[in-house]
Amino acid sequence: MGSSERVKQDVMGGGSKYIRWSGMYQVVVSMNENASVVLKQKRERLISGFKGNALHFMSEHTSILDHYFQVCYETSLVGPELRIEKNPYAIIALGGYGRKEQCVHSDVDLLFLFEKSVPDTAEALIQEMIYPLWDIGMDVGHATRSIEECAEISRTDVEAFTAHLDARFVCGMSPLYSRLMRYLRENIIGNQSPEIIAWLIENNARRHKHFGESAYLLEPNLKEGCGGLRDYHTIRWIAKIKSDIQSRRDLEYYGYFSSNEYESLAAALAFIWSVRNHLHRMSGRKCDQLYTEHQPKLAKVLDFKEMDGRSPVEAMLGKIQGEMEFLNQQLQMFLYELSHETGQHRKRRKYQRTQNPDLEIRKGAINFLSSEAVHTNPMLLMQIFEECARFQAPLSAEAKRLVREFQYLADADFIVSKKVIKSFERLLMAKPAAVNALDEMLASGFLLQIIPEFGGIVHRVQYDDYHLFPVDQHSLHVVQTLKKFGGPDDPSECRLCGELYDELATPKWLLWAGLLHDIGKGSSGNDHAGRGAVIATHLLTRMGYRRKDIETVGFLVEEHLFLIKIATRRDVNDEETAVFCARRIKDIDRLKMLYLLTVADSISTGPKAWNEWTAALLRDLFLKTLNILENGELASREAMEAVARKKEQVVYSAKTQKAARELDTLFNVMSPRYLLYSSAEDILSHVLLYRKLQDADFVWSIAPVPEVETRIVTICAKDRPGLFSKISGVFTLNSLEILDAQIFTWRNNTALDIFHVKPPLDQLFEEEKWNRARAHLEAALSGELDLELALKEKMEDFRAERLRYAERPHRVEIDNQSSSFFTIIDVFSTDFPGLLFQITHALFQCKLDIWVAKIATKINQVVDVFYVRDFDGQKVDAADRVSAIKAAVLDVLNGAQRKESGQ
Repeated sequence: MGSSERVKQDVMGGGSKYIRWSGMYQVVVSMNENASVVLKQKRERLISGFKGNALHFMSEHTSILDHYFQVCYETSLVGPELRIEKNPYAIIALGGYGRKEQCVHSDVDLLFLFEKSVPDTAEALIQEMIYPLWDIGMDVGHATRSIEECAEISRTDVEAFTAHLDARFVCGMSPLYSRLMRYLRENIIGNQSPEIIAWLIENNARRHKHFGESAYLLEPNLKEGCGGLRDYHTIRWIAKIKSDIQSRRDLEYYGYFSSNEYESLAAALAFIWSVRNHLHRMSGRKCDQLYTEHQPKLAKVLDFKEMDGRSPVEAMLGKIQGEMEFLNQQLQMFLYELSHETGQHRKRRKYQRTQNPDLEIRKGAINFLSSEAVHTNPMLLMQIFEECARFQAPLSAEAKRLVREFQYLADADFIVSKKVIKSFERLLMAKPAAVNALDEMLASGFLLQIIPEFGGIVHRVQYDDYHLFPVDQHSLHVVQTLKKFGGPDDPSECRLCGELYDELATPKWLLWAGLLHDIGKGSSGNDHAGRGAVIATHLLTRMGYRRKDIETVGFLVEEHLFLIKIATRRDVNDEETAVFCARRIKDIDRLKMLYLLTVADSISTGPKAWNEWTAALLRDLFLKTLNILENGELASREAMEAVARKKEQVVYSAKTQKAARELDTLFNVMSPRYLLYSSAEDILSHVLLYRKLQDADFVWSIAPVPEVETRIVTICAKDRPGLFSKISGVFTLNSLEILDAQIFTWRNNTALDIFHVKPPLDQLFEEEKWNRARAHLEAALSGELDLELALKEKMEDFRAERLRYAERPHRVEIDNQSSSFFTIIDVFSTDFPGLLFQITHALFQCKLDIWVAKIATKINQVVDVFYVRDFDGQKVDAADRVSAIKAAVLDVLNGAQRKESGQ
């Protein structure tokens, strides 16, 4: 804001407005009230009639505002007092209003420009024109400055400078506007254009970092986000500095975009502006963040339909993200070529020939020497991407245009020729780098020409906030992640992945599987892995690969979720789990590739899919399965020998014969399963904990696990029905998230429950949190604390984050095949406070003992897995019991959801 801006000071008297000005009260009869009423009526009619043509709407909206200010200028009572002949002034539109991009609830930015100093009387003029707009609820920002003040602030404030770049004359003395623009160009742009451009680029990078450095966000910011309107504005501002463009079309006229590129740019902008205006109208305010609460209604307004298994919201987000990614690509290419023009890559020659005489590197980007060469030799369409990988240079905008124009040359015979397939293999196996040739191939549309099946997953949004990228981008990220294993940028941060990758005879088949692992998501249905295996088999058969190699890729695609599901949903400590995996995978090389694919897939999905805990579970499962494949299934005799060795180690630690005899007695009450799966060190610590129990209801120990940032809570308690349910309820009450639980019952009525939990968020007060949880558990076990009531109150206080995803129905699956000793219950549900307590309490009511619990959370979706037996120690396999358990759990879940939603 300028030097003479003032806080609004109105004193109402009679029917007139009194404005404090220079210590005196001046009566100004507002003749602009009628103009503002007319403006309001016109805006309301225009907004109510908006159907989606954003360009027409913004132009009309701008014209309505222009007319208001022109009327105000002509009828002003204050204007004549300003002595315009001595100190001329003009009213200038700035920012989006200056660019004629006035959306429904955009701010109206104005500059009251004076030739000389700003007079005190200017305040009255502003009040006369601006206050009526405030009174009708419009957001108006204004500044009053002289030409000299505009120049001064433009030197130090990037937002002020860009606002002045967008300046447009509205009314007043037009020569004043011309003088301002001439002054800015001659005295600021002319002397400092490289510094200003660098300033704009740096500001753009900061903006991307703040609002998210990806166009693939589930709640994109249409203005400030990566690929948002500010990316286009940055292009326009730099083009204005370099070429003094006056309109958007000048970007084509001055050669910044070809005709086709400009048309694509205009279409992308028109769509984003349409979405932005609908969003403003829908929210009733200036709102550029596409929050999930608005998405279903917006998708309906924009007439998106359910298609190919995608909901209207997913289809809409795919379109928005695609257009935003296009805008971001145009900005990045614009800036890349600009960096070579401005000498930021001086070490490179302006023109550089590649190994192919028909290709060259110009301004740091790779290009065809001529379009005729492409027509004569279509193989150049593949070779340009190979040179892109070799030289680490992106395709120029012109090259991408030619690839799109000539992609029809890649016909059915072309894409199955040996030369093309070998060329694609080289791209697939190229070293990972900042410029990814496969990304360039996807951006140009040529990847879809080579692999038409890829078309079904382009811009296909995975609407769960679990996947950071749409399916096409995610697939390319998986390939890049695989190739980084063992390198300096290994994202797994684990030597194992690098060692396994280096051991592969060839990574080709693993990389093909990485590229195609989600190809089945291009069509509707639940089993995308199975569909993907069929598609991959057909694709690789078409390309002429050997049957054995095709089967390997098909297996990896079909089973790419197998290991992560087993690791997070089954008891990894149970030998049967590893045996089950070994029997299904059968081959050591396939196991290694499947493990690497699983890790790469999880890492590329996002941080909510990959963490130290998940990594540890998956690595443990892999190593145990590998051991079985290498050494065969463990025999009962070997298991008995392992238990005997543990007993010897524990007894050896006893300092007296009495202590040794006591340990022998305890061994007789410990379950065989406990002795088999617990280490000697753990057994000894559990014995020490047991000795502390005596007459108490329970004792516990809490130990940190630094390498996975979790806590192991070991609870030794007098066994009683519903114990696990009460413990889980107390943990929920104290916001302690359970990741995994092992429940052991000794024959002397002692329960030993071992929990892996996430630490409290505020670890400075962790001890206080655990003390409070201990007190709650004591009260719950003694009957002083009604857990159901306490958790009900917590749920009433809990204000859930807005549901980002379409509600999925609860599901309960009961498995009596995977374990010889337990019935396994999988519960799929939407997460809410008290969920684990509700489920475990229902299982207790069904007379079931929980022996193992695993909790896998996917944002607001959870999969809780329980290994159970009935109170007689038997599996539950009778059909009527299975149906009753399902019904009981579903009834609890549906009832809790109704309570949460207030139904």
